[in-house]
Amino acid sequence: MKQWKPAGLAFVAAALIAIPGANPALAAGGDSVVGKWRTPSKHGVVELSRCGESVCGRLVDSDGLKTNPDLRDVNNKDTAQRGRKIKGLQIVGGFKAKGNEWVEGQIYNPEDGGTYKATITPSGANSLKLKGCIVWPLCKTQTWTRIP
Repeated sequence: MKQWKPAGLAFVAAALIAIPGANPALAAGGDSVVGKWRTPSKHGVVELSRCGESVCGRLVDSDGLKTNPDLRDVNNKDTAQRGRKIKGLQIVGGFKAKGNEWVEGQIYNPEDGGTYKATITPSGANSLKLKGCIVWPLCKTQTWTRIP
């Protein structure tokens, strides 16, 4: 069964946001990341939304899902999770606002079943920089583009 795979370390998702005004750092950039974002690999689409004072992201589309909408999380390191559908799977979460960045978050990679530390930095109104790390300095950065 062909799986949806991001490039490199294979990062897909990312997330952010919070309640505007509840925290100045969150109010500054929190809502700016809410929406649908195209990843650079496999035409993945991650939808970022509010999760309390943070953001989370679900995989909503990819080349693999267009071919097989029933793709499963077969590479998950936890064998009990391998039956989960990839479509709609939360792959981004746990971020904290710090200035203009979202830090201390995680991103799950369905390609290898790994979960990586991640940081999200807005880069203009229509792009994000998502950096995922196995362990610093072994990191990779992707640019995600907003889908109108």
